[in-house]
Amino acid sequence: MSLIVRLADWDTDRNSIRNIREQVFIQEQKVPAELEWDSLETSAQHFLVLNEGEAIGTGRITSSGKIGRMAVKKSARGIGAGQLLLENICGYAHSQGLTKVYLNAQCRACNFYQKLGFVSVGAVFDEANIPHVRMERCF
Repeated sequence: MSLIVRLADWDTDRNSIRNIREQVFIQEQKVPAELEWDSLETSAQHFLVLNEGEAIGTGRITSSGKIGRMAVKKSARGIGAGQLLLENICGYAHSQGLTKVYLNAQCRACNFYQKLGFVSVGAVFDEANIPHVRMERCF
């Protein structure tokens, strides 16, 4: 196993990013396709996790510091891809001068984010019919 996280470009890497997000969000979690794709795709900085050259995970960050659309293929979970992805996104944000990042975490994933320094802020809310909570991490 050889995990690598690299910066991705929406125009160049769109097929890999879409494939992962379609599998995880649209097929597994039943998120409506019209909610998955938004106007931030072209302006956000995307990331890909590769395992032996195969794209297995993705995520993005906006210029405001919002991390989102983090997804790892079901067949690749439990090998540290999500943690490596999040660490790389946070490292990128810090290198860009951001002092804080935030995300809307699915409640079932809160422990994952807490282990990586994120703190819950505010009340639980629904997003795409899935309970979420805003979480933040300061550098």
